[in-house]
Amino acid sequence: MDYQHYRTALAETLAQSELPFAPAEYQTRLNKVRHAMTHRGLDALLLTDPADINYLTGYHTFEVSVHACLVCTPTQLVLQVASIETGAAVVTARVDEIIGYRWENLDEIITPLADLLIPCKHIGIDGWSSGLRVGVMDALARSVGKERFCEAGDLLDTIRIVKSSAELEMLSESARITAAGLEAAIAAIRPGMTDNDIAAIGAKALLENGSEFMSLQPIVTSGQRIGVIHVNHKRRVIQPNEPVFLEFGAAYQRYTAPMMRTAVTGKPNTELTATRDLCRSLFESLCSHMKPGNSFDDAAKAADGLLAPTRDQLFFSGVFGYAVGAQFPPSWVEGTGYIAKGQARTFETNMVFHLPLCLRVPGQWGVGLSDTVVVTEQGAKPLTNNDWQLYQASDTPMRS
Repeated sequence: MDYQHYRTALAETLAQSELPFAPAEYQTRLNKVRHAMTHRGLDALLLTDPADINYLTGYHTFEVSVHACLVCTPTQLVLQVASIETGAAVVTARVDEIIGYRWENLDEIITPLADLLIPCKHIGIDGWSSGLRVGVMDALARSVGKERFCEAGDLLDTIRIVKSSAELEMLSESARITAAGLEAAIAAIRPGMTDNDIAAIGAKALLENGSEFMSLQPIVTSGQRIGVIHVNHKRRVIQPNEPVFLEFGAAYQRYTAPMMRTAVTGKPNTELTATRDLCRSLFESLCSHMKPGNSFDDAAKAADGLLAPTRDQLFFSGVFGYAVGAQFPPSWVEGTGYIAKGQARTFETNMVFHLPLCLRVPGQWGVGLSDTVVVTEQGAKPLTNNDWQLYQASDTPMRS
């Protein structure tokens, strides 16, 4: 059976059977996108980011390394996927047409796409999307005409960053599962265990409580390694009287609400406690400024002022928050908005952000605490349930 027959057979029994949302949710999203296209004079939108495609159609798969794209016009929604992905497309996507190409023969990508786009004079693309391959774009420019393409990456970002009530339910489910994973992992911490041991306990709890394949693995580091951003568990043995950093994010219908916690094997010293207090102050400042009409820059500047006395001692990434929603590996960062200095966009009700407040002393230690929050008229409110304390883990070494 070739992939065409495979697709037809599935369509007869399981078409759209795994849509994460009701059709009305997708129609509302599509109407917003088409309205924005009309406002900008676009005849088509070419989407290649897996999360953008998922947002408009429901299409999801764990294989996001192969080319996939969605062509949205005022009258059509056409999804192009590799032959091995046609089954997932049939089952999970709400589109007018699915076109496949043999994944071992990339030459089959361009002609069907060009045929769809040739009637369109103005075609929007997201030139910053990791899914937009240079080879595909170059070939399309030669076939259709480079002058027809224009940057429109912000079109969908502007719509996606504000969550519907249905999306908030998914994020709340993710928050519940995230908390269960962190609770199981942090309660198990003992000197003598490895960071891998703790990550394994947390991952098991996340999966047992309903997480799908995650956009990021559970993150666990300890001691000096906390001082290095974006490293992960690596068989290091946890020592007495040292911090252990955890950052988890469960996936529920691809939606992720992350949270950070920090434990200490033994009693926290004054440096760790003071850093915890600073993280909490940053969080409270951010939440109070995250009201509709205030700018991302306003919130970032207020928080940054609190960092000023320790700026030379503590490393901070510079981003106080980033939008989260539905996403795929390798990240749960949605990419639609960042709370940082210089970001002029204003907050709107039902925007959702992870506030990753991790402060590090390079080569020594770090403290990370965070919540995922939703913007309301009164300020940001947590979806996750961090207690903003340093968890005091047992200082009794694990028995061998």
